[in-house]
Amino acid sequence: MENTLQATPRLQVGKLSRRSLLGGAAGGFVLALGWPEPAEAQDAPKKFGAYGMPNGVVENPLVFVSIADDGIVTITCHRAEMGQGVRTGVPMIVADEMEADWSKVRVAQAPGDEVRYGNQDTDGSRTTRHFFMPMRRCGASARQMLESAAAARWGVPAAEVSARNGQLLHRPTGRTLDFGAVARDAAALPVPAGADLRLKKPAEFRYIGKGTLPIIDGFDMTTGRAIYGIDVVMPDMLYAVVARSPAYGGTLRGFDAAEAMKVPGVVKVVEIKGSPVPAAYQPLPGVAVIATNTWAAMNGRKALKLDWDGGPNGSYSSDSYRAEMEAAAAKPGKVIRNAGDFDAAMKSAAKVVKAQYYMPHLTQAPMEPPTATARIKDGRCELWGPFQSPQAVRTDVAKRLDMTPDKVTVNVTLLGGGFGRKSKGDYATEAALLARETGGKPVKVVWTREDDLHHSFYHTVSVEHLEAGLDAKGKPVAWLHRSVGPTLMALFVADPKTESPIELGMGLTNVPFAIPNLRVENPEAAAHTRVGWYRAVSNIPHAFAIQSFVDEMAHAAKRDPKDFLLELLGPPRRIDPRDINDTWNHGEDPAVYQVDIGRLRRVTTTAAKEANWGRPMGKGRGLGIAAHYSFTTYVAAVVEVAVDGKGELTIPRVDIAIDCGAIVNPERVRSQMEGACAMGIGNALSGEISFKDGRVQQDNFHQFEVLRMNAAPKVIMVHLIPGDYDAPLGGAGEPGVPPIAPALANAIFAATGKRIRNLPIKDQLRA
Repeated sequence: MENTLQATPRLQVGKLSRRSLLGGAAGGFVLALGWPEPAEAQDAPKKFGAYGMPNGVVENPLVFVSIADDGIVTITCHRAEMGQGVRTGVPMIVADEMEADWSKVRVAQAPGDEVRYGNQDTDGSRTTRHFFMPMRRCGASARQMLESAAAARWGVPAAEVSARNGQLLHRPTGRTLDFGAVARDAAALPVPAGADLRLKKPAEFRYIGKGTLPIIDGFDMTTGRAIYGIDVVMPDMLYAVVARSPAYGGTLRGFDAAEAMKVPGVVKVVEIKGSPVPAAYQPLPGVAVIATNTWAAMNGRKALKLDWDGGPNGSYSSDSYRAEMEAAAAKPGKVIRNAGDFDAAMKSAAKVVKAQYYMPHLTQAPMEPPTATARIKDGRCELWGPFQSPQAVRTDVAKRLDMTPDKVTVNVTLLGGGFGRKSKGDYATEAALLARETGGKPVKVVWTREDDLHHSFYHTVSVEHLEAGLDAKGKPVAWLHRSVGPTLMALFVADPKTESPIELGMGLTNVPFAIPNLRVENPEAAAHTRVGWYRAVSNIPHAFAIQSFVDEMAHAAKRDPKDFLLELLGPPRRIDPRDINDTWNHGEDPAVYQVDIGRLRRVTTTAAKEANWGRPMGKGRGLGIAAHYSFTTYVAAVVEVAVDGKGELTIPRVDIAIDCGAIVNPERVRSQMEGACAMGIGNALSGEISFKDGRVQQDNFHQFEVLRMNAAPKVIMVHLIPGDYDAPLGGAGEPGVPPIAPALANAIFAATGKRIRNLPIKDQLRA
């Protein structure tokens, strides 16, 4: 059955102001918690962190709740759903605090509008972290206004009225009213002041932390009714594919579209002008073929005659670039952290351990490749698609079309995976530019899998060089880490040579070890392709190198790897990020979010205990352990492997322990850890994007392999460490990925004695 999407439903709201936060809704009630006035918004990044977000303290998101006369509660979700459960988790927080009946809750997806909804970037594992308290306040405000309205209807004190599961109860008499019966009255009441707001006690939660609610989109997802970006169908819609510059920074010398125009169904060929490097999220230069169906557009593209100039990156080769990075890693680089006297400690060390690790480019490769539909009519542009950052799409499209943002509407569909790729709206801008050429007809841009692999925003390639000195008892006394890799800031800044504070704060400068003499350096590396966000970002290469090297140090010291890791971490303590030159700190207040070694030790010991660490292992079998702190969350993994005489690898079991603080939806946190485990193993076993003459060499999944079912772990056990709901929350979407690859590599060493220092593993075990 063909899905048809005419428009994405949106709540209609009245004019809002700081003094009047309630607006009437047709048949009900609308509540919004206010975003700062423009002057305050300018200072928001200073107050709320790098992303201008509330850190769970300031009520600054415009989160809407509406109640209809029939009692249906509609909650607007301002973040994008790509499998992580945000369209369930965010409304669930509001619904719990307001005592809504979940069977009567409906979820509306917010369009891209940063003024109204605040930051809508669904990345950085920060939706629940940043919006748990604001959402609770939103729900509590709605509850108290409904209780006050019911009390007024009955002529009783508001203190005698309680909201319970979609109804208002007068406790002394047992009288009840449905939410819908007093929604209009509640809409006329003032929003409770912060001091008067009564939040539930955690023991009173009915939904939060229980893991009992089904995914709000689960039925539609499993029955084919869900609308993803690729499912958007509109009357008179045209379809387009684009031939893009093979090399980043390349230009189009010329093209011949005569043969393409002869393909049945092709209606137009349009050149898309590229932007000078650094081009941020703007489209690559290309030639688009617009047709009445996707097949015709694809065949038309094949018939194009194109003449490309490879530009400054036309000779980019993964092999030669790796040699450049290795040469850079062999020499001192920019010092980003320096404690004690590393040189003196190394000279006096009884034993020196050195190792170098390599990780290639990776790409997100979501199951749903980039796609977007656009229509321009009556001076307005409307878009539909799977966007992680809809407000950025709105801004970029408006600028490219020379429109004001209020003339651009961005509707967000479900995302068939994202992993950071769909934070970049180049494909949306392509659709908008082509819609300008179709005389008012909508046009859908479709990326093939080959397009997706060839023209992504890739995870950085890296070389990690580590050295350590051990004393006569095997205790570490000196540590050196040089990290070399192109920075994602090359998208925005001309020719940056070193990593940004964001990347440096992903396990590199903030390595939490109790080593007295420690130096971290960042040698220069130029970017020759688009480097962008990828799930867990630079935590992946940093954790792979560091946690693999810890295992190597343990072996050199003749120590148990788990015990050695715990000794490196040192005693439980809290580390102020500013004391270790972590100026980013995941965008959070360093006074609130510090590195808690006690929590990192706890996940390490938990994972080890649950995996029965130290048990006798048969021939060709081994356990590996790794732990990492990222996105304010602590995760440890123990991987069990079996390697037969032919070098065939199987993974009987993985144990993952996570401490992300209080957990809103346990089922989704488990799912995130299971998915992160699969992704981490896929990265390690077969993930690789390589370049030759500026072009990606992998075309499809037969070359860039995601994890196959036969290679997946037989059992994944996730161990949740509960936290305090009154304490700051951590993230869950990304922190599970970084420790997986090193734990796997360490397990392979335990099973075979073979060190894995270069990813992907692929056929290394057969060598």
